[in-house]
Amino acid sequence: MPETSTAAIPRLDLRGRRPGLRELRAALPRAELDVDAALAAVRPVVEDVRDRGAAALYDAAERFDGVVPPSLRVPAEVVESALDTLDPVVRAALAEAIRRARLVHADQRRTDATTRVVDGGTVTERWVPVDRVGLYVPGGRAVYPSSVVMNVVPAQEAGVPSLAVASPPQRDHGGWPHPTVLAACALLGVDEVYAVGGAQAVAAFAYGFEEGDAVCEPVALVTGPGNIYVTAAKRLLKGLIGIDAEAGPTEIAVLADATADAEHVASDLVSQAEHDPLAAAVLVTDSPELAEAVEAALERRVAATKHTERVAEALRGRQSAVVLVDDVEVGLDVVNAYAAEHLEIHTADAADVAARVRNAGAVFVGTWAPVSLGDYCAGSNHVLPTGGCACHSSGLSVQSFLRGIHVVEYDEAALREVGGHVVSLARAEDLPAHGEAVLARVPEVEPGV
Repeated sequence: MPETSTAAIPRLDLRGRRPGLRELRAALPRAELDVDAALAAVRPVVEDVRDRGAAALYDAAERFDGVVPPSLRVPAEVVESALDTLDPVVRAALAEAIRRARLVHADQRRTDATTRVVDGGTVTERWVPVDRVGLYVPGGRAVYPSSVVMNVVPAQEAGVPSLAVASPPQRDHGGWPHPTVLAACALLGVDEVYAVGGAQAVAAFAYGFEEGDAVCEPVALVTGPGNIYVTAAKRLLKGLIGIDAEAGPTEIAVLADATADAEHVASDLVSQAEHDPLAAAVLVTDSPELAEAVEAALERRVAATKHTERVAEALRGRQSAVVLVDDVEVGLDVVNAYAAEHLEIHTADAADVAARVRNAGAVFVGTWAPVSLGDYCAGSNHVLPTGGCACHSSGLSVQSFLRGIHVVEYDEAALREVGGHVVSLARAEDLPAHGEAVLARVPEVEPGV
């Protein structure tokens, strides 16, 4: 599978063949993310938070964030002040993002279902929200009030009774999280906010801590994107807490044919590349002419964008490429094998092609639905599986915060009817006491009856 490079982005030529899944997974570009290596750095931080609580969190803030927050919990008046001083234009945009997200996520609510298996015997699946969640909002190269919205709204719509937000302290803002993040919390009615970032935030949520009279109780679930150290902490603490996913660098894949607008495609690739030097941007197309036009547009746009160096590094990296294929059918094979976090479809029959996508965190159909729309105001959630995990995992939703509990109700007659089968299966598995638990109630039943 020959690979070449332009000044802007590498090329991968798959024309003339239709490789299988195994070959595609080996050939397609992907960012290198060694979470196991990060575990060595994260483990002592997590253990220190477990052992020393608030004192360890202050030390970690000074070490990793370069600032010590005035307190770990952000006072309510600081949160409210951030909303009071928020640019009205940004406030209106956040309010609209919240409104649209609530519309979409409210429709994801699940209802209890009761199945009558036999007369006198029912099984009910009851949907119960987790008791408490910790929602992480990153604060590295960019400011992410949108991530507050994407984490908080589905948790609230699921009915989670207790939730807390953590975001790194900022040197430029007095040691508090970024004021736009705090303002988003205020808009959503979240008053438990902590100036804690990185792996130590995940540990703080997992173990809880005390600071004076204030107590951060442990959570059952931690959600939200973050850097490799946040991901490593999630991996380390999974089991003690539930997690949404091990998030990696952001990804965009675009499946396009000759009808696509090269400027639209290039602008969307740049929009995701500006997140991180490891961000992945992949164009899959059967049109060499489109590929050339996109590459030319990238040259112009990379030079003109604010974060030129970051974008250029991401586009030139091994995780990005223009992939040439013989037709859209092979292109579908490629994007399904890649399982992108974000997948745009720019083809003549975009809706039909999108309907055949099996693996993607979110699919954006046609030229008027760019990924950035989903990042902010489509109503969809932007916390999505990365690194190919979209082939088996979903993005954040109301379901992420719910647990299904089976409630079994059988009366005596219903147990007597099936009791013989229970005894038979228990003996077949050499677990006779299981059967004896039934016989203690209905001793007259016989195996197989």
